[in-house]
Amino acid sequence: MKNSFKNGLQSGIQTTWTLSKVIFPITLFVSVLQHTPVLPWLTKLITPIMGIFGLSGEAAIPLVIGNFLNLYAGIGAILSLDLTVKEVFILALMLSFSHNLLIESSVAAKVGMKLWIILIVRLGLAFSSAIVVNLVWHGGNELAQYGFTSKQNVTPDNWLEIIGFSLQKACLGVLQLALIVIPLMLVIQFLKDLGLLKTFTRWMAPVTKMLGMKENTSMTLVAGLTIGLAFGAGVMIQAVKEDNVSYKDLTLAFIFLVSCHAVVEDTLIFIPLGIPVLPLLIIRLAVAIVLTMIIAAIWRKVEEVSLRKESTYEN
Repeated sequence: MKNSFKNGLQSGIQTTWTLSKVIFPITLFVSVLQHTPVLPWLTKLITPIMGIFGLSGEAAIPLVIGNFLNLYAGIGAILSLDLTVKEVFILALMLSFSHNLLIESSVAAKVGMKLWIILIVRLGLAFSSAIVVNLVWHGGNELAQYGFTSKQNVTPDNWLEIIGFSLQKACLGVLQLALIVIPLMLVIQFLKDLGLLKTFTRWMAPVTKMLGMKENTSMTLVAGLTIGLAFGAGVMIQAVKEDNVSYKDLTLAFIFLVSCHAVVEDTLIFIPLGIPVLPLLIIRLAVAIVLTMIIAAIWRKVEEVSLRKESTYEN
């Protein structure tokens, strides 16, 4: 138990340090940028496009950063902007489906998935979900309150105040990150040491059947659901090799996981943004389940048609 706590704490601190090297400079940069003519110009340029998703022009910044880097970087950019609750929720939903594209898509390709499938699914879900939420939800127009950040509108008068205000935002962003990541790493370490990942695999067997996959896909799903695509890459690659997962099951598993992976971490890290995270989790799970079952059913029909054609030709 002591070793688990020690290793988990060390892992949490190391992860926080690694991620803070991303979130701190980006939060600082975007916050400073907010007080220059660059951001208003960029906002005006992009606003017509972002309006389709119910977002203001400046919301494009965390969206782009989160897709090219990771969720933490995207959140760092969100913390520096004055957005409504609805905008933050839409951004969180879009980034839940589509983030860290370069790394996670590379992981998917290494495991054996086709890159274009991953990109189409992730970007398609991000765009379509934002449009639906924007059309359905007519509330959330109040300004979002970001955890520890000041609720008062502070307008710095000079560059010294701008830098000081931006440093404060960046430090608070890292602090919030640490309060979530360190406990999370502790839990994951205990799960590993107690061998509960294997238990989760057994529990997942009925779920994989429901989703149209064989039981040997369970470990891949468990790794992706609990640790994520990037962090769980090693576990997933090994599971695919050892369990002889078929290309069909691999494709279905990744379609599910790109829609919904790292469910604990990717849900908890949005709490400091002041948005309801339970609906976010429910939407991700529902979309992942429905999409995977639909594609599995279509795949099954195609296989049945192919088999009938083959039997017809043989006769």
